[in-house]
Amino acid sequence: QVQLVESGGGLVQAGGSLRLSCAASGRTFSMYNMAWYRQTPGKEREFVARISWSSGNTGYADSVKGRFTISRDNARNTVSLQMNSLKPEDTAIYYCNTVLLGSSYWGQGTQVTVSS
Repeated sequence: QVQLVESGGGLVQAGGSLRLSCAASGRTFSMYNMAWYRQTPGKEREFVARISWSSGNTGYADSVKGRFTISRDNARNTVSLQMNSLKPEDTAIYYCNTVLLGSSYWGQGTQVTVSS
């Protein structure tokens, strides 16, 4: 069983920055590949960024490339998403995700609202 808890969302003006964090349970967190997704009402959840267990590989959606940075701290069982140059279209609920032994785990999400 894996539990994920996101934090750090809020209201920010366009051009501003936010840093999201996801705290994960589990002694083997350092072996999890982690990802961030986001969802807006009426739309499917979409991929934002991912990071491998060793931090050696990262990947980003084209819409956030160059503005968002994913990182992890295996000693603290956390994964973060630094979001810079935020745009109104980044407004969404952001979710932390991992897949372990074929099961997908999600946090409760954290709301990010970017005003124009």
